[in-house]
Amino acid sequence: MSNNIVLKRGLDIPIKGEAARETVKMIKPDIIAMKPTDFKGLTPRLLVREGDKVLAGSPVMADKNCPDILFTSPVSGTVAEIVRGEKRKLLEVRIKVDAEQSYVDFGVKNVASMSADEVRCQLLKSGLWPALIQRPYGILADPQLKPKAIFISAFSTAPLAADTDYVLGDSLADVQTAVDALAKLTDGGVHFSISGSNCSSTPFHKVEHVIMHTVSGRHPAGNVGVQISNISPIRKGETVWTVSLLMLAAIGKLFNTGKLNLSRKVAVTGPVAVNPAYVDALPGISMKDLAQFYDNSAGDVRFVSGDVLSGRNIGAEGFLGFFDNQVSLLHEGTEREWFGWIKPFRFNQYSSQRSYFSWLCPKKRYSMDTNTHGGERTFMMSDVYGKVLPMDIFPIYLVKACLAGNLDDMEKFGIYEVLPEDLATCEFVDPSKNDIQAIIECGIDRMIKEMA
Repeated sequence: MSNNIVLKRGLDIPIKGEAARETVKMIKPDIIAMKPTDFKGLTPRLLVREGDKVLAGSPVMADKNCPDILFTSPVSGTVAEIVRGEKRKLLEVRIKVDAEQSYVDFGVKNVASMSADEVRCQLLKSGLWPALIQRPYGILADPQLKPKAIFISAFSTAPLAADTDYVLGDSLADVQTAVDALAKLTDGGVHFSISGSNCSSTPFHKVEHVIMHTVSGRHPAGNVGVQISNISPIRKGETVWTVSLLMLAAIGKLFNTGKLNLSRKVAVTGPVAVNPAYVDALPGISMKDLAQFYDNSAGDVRFVSGDVLSGRNIGAEGFLGFFDNQVSLLHEGTEREWFGWIKPFRFNQYSSQRSYFSWLCPKKRYSMDTNTHGGERTFMMSDVYGKVLPMDIFPIYLVKACLAGNLDDMEKFGIYEVLPEDLATCEFVDPSKNDIQAIIECGIDRMIKEMA
């Protein structure tokens, strides 16, 4: 186990639209949406009806498979609409926000004197237990299990990701409180990874009572899955939990103030963003609340909750995800370029394989869009995946095993170690233009179904 990890493989995507380090607006939403689809493995049971009043911290949904896991409202207000899809699948619970916020009082806690059961109970009843993600598979953590260890990544290398030090640098006390609380839930300790590029200047190098790691390298070096693979790989039968730094700060605020506070700085980014910057907001805000950052009069903007590689396309009517503090705005690339693939002098097009002379401008940023310049093709055997994935697995064989539905090969080639986001760079460079993340997602779903 190394405490100083240097990753040689990876790829940083040079895309325009990084948010300036300034907060230009506080979003006061009229409507927020809670989305069960934000939580993998959740079978929701609705606890409210349209017209019900809720406080910030009031239960709105529960997990049918584990009724103790509650999903609570981030705001006080009135349940305005319950949105369902095919076969009455619950898609959203929309809440009209009160002008003045009221909170459920969970009580200020002294973490040092709490037992593991008391920490667990506080997280469950407050609705912050879903912040804990269980690997393998990236599902809701099982409250009955004790994980091998808990892993936290204190930085992100994703394209245009929110600057962690800027958005959470003043939450060090809350982060420390949360770390001390979560350490009671495992015997393997809390592994905390910071970036090797600013390990001495980031405020999070001061976090105590953790197993500290410095990680250097290109994306996806900031992904917690990549860090786990290089620190203590997940084997069959093992369980680990992960929590994002954003949610870690929310857990700390819960214990320190007794209130559920999910407010966050959200980076509005992307090539078509007008003056990209940060806003103070809540999960579940509507994209309409960010109207000052885009012009969608032509209907050609793609709204992504998260980063451009692994975020979700939510549309102009969509809402920010529970775990996200970034919105990426991209042009919908529908134009066709004649003889584009044989033009070497394409200085405005980026190629990870140096197919164009744009590689002569290594610091240039590109106005990338959603155009893949072609459709899915025959699966090519190549080492291109291995060059951008700093994990000790065989990505191309894992993808093929997922396509074939071969559980034994999926186990052998690393399905326990990955989530779709970990192979996002593989999808970006794939010459066959396969939807690698969707393939991995299907493979994980099959594993969950067959191994249950």
